[in-house]
Amino acid sequence: MPHAESQGARLYYEETGPDASHAPPILFIHEFAGDYRSWQGQMRHFGRDRRCITWSARGYPMSDCPEDEGLYGQDYFTSDAVAVLDAAGVDKAHVVGLSMGGYTALMLALAHPDRLISCVAAGAGSGGLNALRPAFIADSLARAAEFEQADRIDAEAYCLGPTRVQLKRKHPMAWRAFVEHMAEHPVRGAANTLRRVQAGRTALEDMEAELSRIEVPVLLLVGDEDEPCLDVNLWMKRRMPAARLAMLPGSCHVLNIEEPALFNGLVEHFIGEVERGGWQPRQA
Repeated sequence: MPHAESQGARLYYEETGPDASHAPPILFIHEFAGDYRSWQGQMRHFGRDRRCITWSARGYPMSDCPEDEGLYGQDYFTSDAVAVLDAAGVDKAHVVGLSMGGYTALMLALAHPDRLISCVAAGAGSGGLNALRPAFIADSLARAAEFEQADRIDAEAYCLGPTRVQLKRKHPMAWRAFVEHMAEHPVRGAANTLRRVQAGRTALEDMEAELSRIEVPVLLLVGDEDEPCLDVNLWMKRRMPAARLAMLPGSCHVLNIEEPALFNGLVEHFIGEVERGGWQPRQA
């Protein structure tokens, strides 16, 4: 099983796709409640024509789960993505991330633009505006304490929350599989991720100048029922000349599983336009 070595953790990754394909590869980055298995539908779809890579962040199944809380944080997660690309022998890739993974995709576009061909940030930015930041941090810290006190993750209750119950309504079997996978996550890894990554990352509003200078083509995706992410995605769209925004109707947070055909189609169109040279920054 392939692993990437990165600053105190071995990271599990998987890949698929034709070896002889000349199409640039795609790296998929999962959200807080997901892991490498969350991208199975995209790995099957895009893997028909190009190399696709997905991985589990530190603290998640099949990757190492450091006990030391100091070995978690957004800087680690961003560097881990680069380590996976290095281990897979990939110089540049399209990067597609959801939620926490979407935030990491944006950080890659900021810190490592030379490694990205394009960036898809889906459902990214919860707690990214300063007005909502205190409540987001408090919720993350409280949930971390709840997981540790119970010594388990109540995945079913988590996935019945207001941004995830839509998946159950649309695809009960997919929701059940998602719940079962989340329940397998190590409690220590989940709690450390909540405290150091979710609660510890910089608010997007505090990076306005940096985000406005991103030159990597960016596609922002958000569900119109994903209330924590709606305003911040509109905020990013207005400040990032390299970004376009697509809103998925009747959709919430787990976009790639809720609406896989629509999600895949939007990402496919975006990647195709980038590769044809048709994606240009917005003119002021």
